[in-house]
Amino acid sequence: MKRESDAQAGGPTLEDVARAAGVSRATVSRVINGIRNVDPAIQQTVRQAVAATGYAPNRAARSLVTRRAEIIALVVSGAGDASEAGQNAFASRVFADPFFGRVASGVIGYLRPRSMHPVLMFAETSAAREQVVNFLRQGSADGALIVSTHAEDPLPAMVAEAGLPAVLFARPAGRVPISYVDLAHQDGARLATEHLLARGCRRLVTIAGPQDVAAGHDRLTGFQDAMARHGYPYTPVAEADFTLRGGEEAMAALLAQEPDLDGVFAANDLMAQGACVVLRERGRRVPEDVAVVGFDDSSVAAAARPALTTVRQPVEDMAADMARLLQEHIERQDRAVTSVIFEPELVVRESA
Repeated sequence: MKRESDAQAGGPTLEDVARAAGVSRATVSRVINGIRNVDPAIQQTVRQAVAATGYAPNRAARSLVTRRAEIIALVVSGAGDASEAGQNAFASRVFADPFFGRVASGVIGYLRPRSMHPVLMFAETSAAREQVVNFLRQGSADGALIVSTHAEDPLPAMVAEAGLPAVLFARPAGRVPISYVDLAHQDGARLATEHLLARGCRRLVTIAGPQDVAAGHDRLTGFQDAMARHGYPYTPVAEADFTLRGGEEAMAALLAQEPDLDGVFAANDLMAQGACVVLRERGRRVPEDVAVVGFDDSSVAAAARPALTTVRQPVEDMAADMARLLQEHIERQDRAVTSVIFEPELVVRESA
């Protein structure tokens, strides 16, 4: 059987890299296999020698030694049992939402330098969720990064109960022993609300996200709490689905309910953009007549006209930290579950 140290037939070997780096073969092996107890300067020397020699590790042989697939399942999960048409719609929403692209970018940015690679999986049905769990149990992936879109999603609990390495983007809705990365959403909503009030807006409304999603619920709670602290115990709310069309429909409904509104907090940038479209159609200038603040600071925010004032959620950094936590769980099976909470930041542009 071919040893882990050998490259492809005729190519440079670990011994060649070791000679070029002036270190032992064992040291080269530790660096290539990502073992951390190697001096950073030596790691850099070995990497330079790898590049100079053109050494390419044999992934299959390496997996025999490390017992790892070097594959990470990036799972976008829902709840319920969607029909075939519903499954297609679920995938379409994922690819259309800039949020998921930012998650993927952060995950890939962390994994690629470590010779780990993600495989995208959808888990919007019970059968798909079982497939994910079996994929992990069989060792086809070393762990899972789960982006859950519904509070009743059973996948985080299924993975935790199976004892499989996994990290969740956003806190789980129930008491599930799983590590997660999240944002202080309520604090972000308060930043947006305080900014609108500081501008002199007094007839505020909000386009809330789905209330069965933790982020949607927390952003609405943060808005309502900030308004109550300023003596506004009730403000009109329209719930939408984090989409452009949802923002348009919610804005139309709020204008019918509160024609003289002068400020809008939307729970994401797509809905804020939809609100701006409807306001413009109704002859309301943004921000002169109505100030609008979104949430996420996605690519939509800078591209919108006017450019959106928004609350920044550092999705790429959060996704990279999610991947870091997962790597720790893979390398240390006794790693205790933990949480990392990022702080939001108000980004002021033209809309408010």
